[in-house]
Amino acid sequence: MTGTVYRLEVNPRIPQPLQRMEELANNLWYSWDRPTRGLFVSLSYSLWNLSNHNPKAFLKRADQKCLEANAANPIFLGALDRVLAAYDSYHERPYMGHVHGQCFREDDLIAYFCAEFGLHESLPIYSGGLGILAGDHCKAASDMGLPFVGVGLLYKEGYFHQKLDAEGRQQASYHDSDFDDLPITPVLDASGQELLITLNLPDRPVFAKVWEVRVGHVRIILLDTWLEQNAVQDREITHRLYGGDRTTRIEQEILLGVGGARALAALGLKPTVWHINEGHAAFLIVERVRSLLSEGVPFEAALEAAAANTVFTTHTAVPAGHDHFADDMIRRYAEHWCKGVGLSSNQVLALGSEPGTSDFNMTALAVRTSRQHNGVSRIHGGVSAHILAHLWPQIEPAENPMDYVTNGVHLPTFLAPEWLETFERYLGIGWQERQTEPGNWDGIQQIPDTTFWGIRQQLKSMLLHLVRSRVREQHLRNQGSPTHLDRMLRIADPDNPNLLIIGFARRFATYKRAALLLQDLQWLREIICNDDRPVLLLFAGKAHPADLPGQEIIRKITEVAKQPEFEGRILFLEGYDLHLSRTLVSGVDVWLNNPIYPLEASGTSGMKAAMNGALNLSVLDGWWGEGYDDSGAVPNGWAIKPAPGHLDESQRDAEEARTLYEILQDQVIPTYYRTGPMGYSPEWVAMAKRSIATITPRFNMIRVLNEYAQRFYAPAAAHGRRFAADGHAVARSVADWKARVRAAWPGVSLHALQTPEQRLQFGAALRIEVAVQLDGLQAEDVVVELLVERPEHASTDILYYPLSAGGVTADGERLYALDLTPDLCGKLQYRIRMYPFHPALVHKFELGLMVWL
Repeated sequence: MTGTVYRLEVNPRIPQPLQRMEELANNLWYSWDRPTRGLFVSLSYSLWNLSNHNPKAFLKRADQKCLEANAANPIFLGALDRVLAAYDSYHERPYMGHVHGQCFREDDLIAYFCAEFGLHESLPIYSGGLGILAGDHCKAASDMGLPFVGVGLLYKEGYFHQKLDAEGRQQASYHDSDFDDLPITPVLDASGQELLITLNLPDRPVFAKVWEVRVGHVRIILLDTWLEQNAVQDREITHRLYGGDRTTRIEQEILLGVGGARALAALGLKPTVWHINEGHAAFLIVERVRSLLSEGVPFEAALEAAAANTVFTTHTAVPAGHDHFADDMIRRYAEHWCKGVGLSSNQVLALGSEPGTSDFNMTALAVRTSRQHNGVSRIHGGVSAHILAHLWPQIEPAENPMDYVTNGVHLPTFLAPEWLETFERYLGIGWQERQTEPGNWDGIQQIPDTTFWGIRQQLKSMLLHLVRSRVREQHLRNQGSPTHLDRMLRIADPDNPNLLIIGFARRFATYKRAALLLQDLQWLREIICNDDRPVLLLFAGKAHPADLPGQEIIRKITEVAKQPEFEGRILFLEGYDLHLSRTLVSGVDVWLNNPIYPLEASGTSGMKAAMNGALNLSVLDGWWGEGYDDSGAVPNGWAIKPAPGHLDESQRDAEEARTLYEILQDQVIPTYYRTGPMGYSPEWVAMAKRSIATITPRFNMIRVLNEYAQRFYAPAAAHGRRFAADGHAVARSVADWKARVRAAWPGVSLHALQTPEQRLQFGAALRIEVAVQLDGLQAEDVVVELLVERPEHASTDILYYPLSAGGVTADGERLYALDLTPDLCGKLQYRIRMYPFHPALVHKFELGLMVWL
């Protein structure tokens, strides 16, 4: 006979000597400080795993007797003291904003808005690369002492949990988080009550609770609508990351942008730089404009003031990847949150309009309401410049305002701790503070090959232990037999890790082509099915629950893995998360990436693998287009050159698969197994060392934050101050000037007054004169410019010469002239153009207007 089961949780009393462990558990500093995590592991390894490596949940379930015993254990207390000393020292570092960019002031604050933050598996509010990058961004900002606050949403479920059934079909499940277990804290108002902010959505107000996450020095503010005050439909806004229908999606983005800005205001925080990381948060500019309108600033001036100190980063390399909403949906929401301040829904709609469609584009909104924009690699910057070229219609994509900052990774998070002692010995004390200096990494070559190889084998052994655990759990859950499990794990032996491991782990979007390696199974058999040179292929990653083609790729890989000759040589690891990611990138020998060029915006997992001594084998796309280096005695990895653009999809895939097979067959596998008397390949070790030395100093997050600070954040703060000064006088002036230029520009033209001679001697001057119809504009409103280049050279060799304004013709046209003395000999060509100019513009081509002769 059974009765009702009642659940009860008994939390221990933390002994006084251990009480600061609760402080450690509430700061994500533990996500990159291994000794801190080690404290909790030493108390109970099994509970650490059961709590999903979550120190806060761990402390709530720890055994009272264990805590009391360790409170009297001098060895444990000594370890705790060392961790606390490091923690306190880290947090006592002085404010360093004045160092970065030399232009920050004590009152500067960078607000970083993102829909997800991937800090650690213990805070499941991330799905993949965008979130991991955002988490690394915050960690590096903390390391550097930048004035920084993150803004995001607190999802009740987060992203889905992945399991595979016996047929390889992805099963998505969702689990509500217990917020009491998460490393988060409610924010209180001045009266000690939990802080709430309010949004006006159609026909009802929605309330959001404000939470705080500590990431070293940095705060991340998170909003949560899972409140009793809200209707069920409004609680769902922050229920699931990237879940729900289009209504849920737009309400999430309104909450992130509008609600996030209001939360900062409620906290008394006044950012001087606003960074929109992907278009999800772009509504924050509408909120900032609404706020300025309530102060009496005209709409166009308010837009200029808000945009002047806003930075926008796009991560999407295909037009379809940008968020779109129907115009009538935008109009319905805008009418509510902009009510009463003189901002119309038509003005909002115009900011996100796209030619040829009635949809509202969040990326267009973000670009139009910011003045500094960037992609996340050199290639992606160029791709984005073309995708968004219509926003600057008269400017060539190569010159439009789209810039780039190539991504990087947070070294302390993803560098395996097994390297630390060796790096300190051969790179010198304080090497992490010098991580962006290439010379800092010269010492890698001094590490004895046997030491280097020993660390690599240790990391591979740790990976194989995790592989066996994950595969065993998955296999037994699906009622597999023990004998079959033995066959599957026969070469994944942690005690004998001297086999070549190739890893592929990332989001299973179709453009990433996870199954490219399976194009020719007979050739693949010849390459990897050799017991004398064993190769293990490890796959991991999730496909979005709505992405059926991505899920089919997972099923296809698991189906091939079941074939007798591939059994045990191809394994798919379910449940990809940050814990599995850290182990994979540090343990594999080769990190494989073969996206369709140029659709990989950046990618960062290969950077993590490289800093741990793995070698990249990748299509020359995203960051690898900058990272691959074969200029030395040995290359730092292998490159798959994109197939010619004229090939169709199947021909392209076949060509690039053939290149992949040839590299594996002729270079990767022979190099790895070309072992010397010590049992390892000296050539492989040389390549791995060069991979660390050439990639780590360039593709770390400290370099990234330095670029943002110097090229974007500090200038944006200065622009913001200038546009806001004296009652937003500059913003008003620029807005009026832009309106005048846009009205006049259709009537602007220029034409040559003479045909210059075609040949002249070096040192002779060439007189160039043009007449310009300014249609009411003044001479100082425009720049007339001559461009000189060699016909056969790239546009980077262009020389620019301004023409000077002179008198006026009888027809009322303004004369511009230049006496050009060419610095070059040979065949040259020149062009003449005119564009509007104002000294307060953030980018000289931000209007997107230009006239060519």
